[in-house]
Amino acid sequence: MSDRTPHNTRPDLAAPALALKAKAIVVVGGSGFIGCNLADSFLQEGEDVVILDNLSRAGVERNLDWLVGNHGRSVHPAIADIRDLTAIEPVLKDAKAVFHFAAQTAVTTSLQRPIEDFETNARGTLNILEAARRYGRPPVIFASTNKVYGTLEEMRLREARNRYVPADEAVRSLGVSETQPLDLRTPYGCSKGVADQYVLDYARSYGLATAVLRMSCVYGPRQFGTEDQGWVAHFLIRALAGEPISIYGDGKQVRDILHVGDAVAAYRAVLKSIDRLGGCAFNLGGGPVNAVSLNEVLHEIELLTNRPVATVGSDWRAGDQLFFVADTRALQKAVGWKARMDWRRGLRDLHAWLIKEWTEASASKHSPRRVSA
Repeated sequence: MSDRTPHNTRPDLAAPALALKAKAIVVVGGSGFIGCNLADSFLQEGEDVVILDNLSRAGVERNLDWLVGNHGRSVHPAIADIRDLTAIEPVLKDAKAVFHFAAQTAVTTSLQRPIEDFETNARGTLNILEAARRYGRPPVIFASTNKVYGTLEEMRLREARNRYVPADEAVRSLGVSETQPLDLRTPYGCSKGVADQYVLDYARSYGLATAVLRMSCVYGPRQFGTEDQGWVAHFLIRALAGEPISIYGDGKQVRDILHVGDAVAAYRAVLKSIDRLGGCAFNLGGGPVNAVSLNEVLHEIELLTNRPVATVGSDWRAGDQLFFVADTRALQKAVGWKARMDWRRGLRDLHAWLIKEWTEASASKHSPRRVSA
C-alpha cells in the first residue's frame, strides 16, 4: 500500500462486508512483500486471514492472486485504504490480531509529496489504532523502520576497501540498539516515526496490546523490488535483465539484510508473547553476521549470474545511513528469536525464486521483465 491512487478494477475484489465464522488474522498491506509471506504462514496452518490493501503498489495484485490461488476461501480480500477510517473499521471489527505493514515506503516520494506521505504513514496508522481500540481491541503489531534513528551522523566510521566500519567496537560487534535516540529526518522518517510512537503510546494511554518492530532491509521471495524500496531484489532483477544498477554514493553503505522467512518468524514470535510485550519496540534485522555493503551484494550477484553487473554512479540520497546494523539482542531475549538464514544462502534463494517466477509467469499478463539465468 502506498500513496499512489488505487488501480484495482477487478469486480471480484470490491471491499466486502466481512462475515467470518471466527475471528481472523488481519494483515494490513497483506498484498505486499512481507505481508503476503506472513499471511501465507498463517494460512498454511488453517487460519482465516483478511488481506486489507488498496493494491496501489504496482505488482502486488500478483501476491494476492498467489494467496487466493493457494488458499482459496481462507483468504478474505478487503480492498480499502487505511486513510479512510470508515472503510477500515468494519474490517478490523472481528480481528484476532492485526499486523500493520501498509505504508508509503520511499524517502524520495516523501520529499516530493510530504502531505500524502503523512496521510498514509501517520494518519493511516492512527486510523488502524483507532479502529482496533473501538472494535474488539485486538493486538496491533507495527512494521516500523530503522530510519527513525536518522542518519547516525555522530557515529564515527572508518573507510575500508568495500565498506564503512564503525570505530566503536561495541557497535561493530553488536550493532545499533533500541537505546539509540530517535532522530527523525526526511518526511518519510518523520511520518514513520510519528506512527511508531503512536503505536507505543496506545499501549500506555489505552492499554491496547501493541508492539513495534524497527526493520532493517528485508529481502526474499515475492519481493518485486524497485530503486526506492526493496533494493536487494531490485539489484537482482536488474542484473538478471542485463540492465545497469544505479548506485547512490560509493556503494560502501552497510546494511544487515534479513531474509523474509526470518522476518515472518519474528512477527509471529512477538504476537505469541504480546501479553507481556505490549508497548515494546524492537530492532529487527540480520545482525552483524548478515552485515553487507552494497558493493559486496553486487559482487555476490555477479557470482550468481556468472557475468559482470553494470552500475551507474549517482549522488548520495537524502537521509541515507552510511552504516546500520541492528542489535537484535533485545528481541532474542524477549522471544528467543534470531536470524537463521545466512545472507549468501538467502540471496541464492531469492535468485532461484526470480528465475522460477519468470518461468511460470512468462505466458501470463503478469509477466515480469524478461530475465535470464
